[in-house]
Amino acid sequence: MNKRQVLLAAAVATLVVANAPVHAASDKEKCYGIALAGKNDCASADGSHSCAGQAKADKLPGEWKYVAKGTCEKSGGKTTPPAKK
Repeated sequence: MNKRQVLLAAAVATLVVANAPVHAASDKEKCYGIALAGKNDCASADGSHSCAGQAKADKLPGEWKYVAKGTCEKSGGKTTPPAKK
């Protein structure tokens, strides 16, 4: 490939990515109790850690993942955090 072809390919790729559909945050909801160990999206509800990927076990009630709106409870999760003790 010459430089012109590389630049053209890069320009086309940029256009494709720029026009990809963007999913609004309103299309997602937090789902508690479905995250697998090390696969949670952010801090736990009980304050045991503050980062994604730190769930210690599968399906802990305070761990959450973003899922498509309306699918959480079908997956066995809850849309509200567990009650604090």
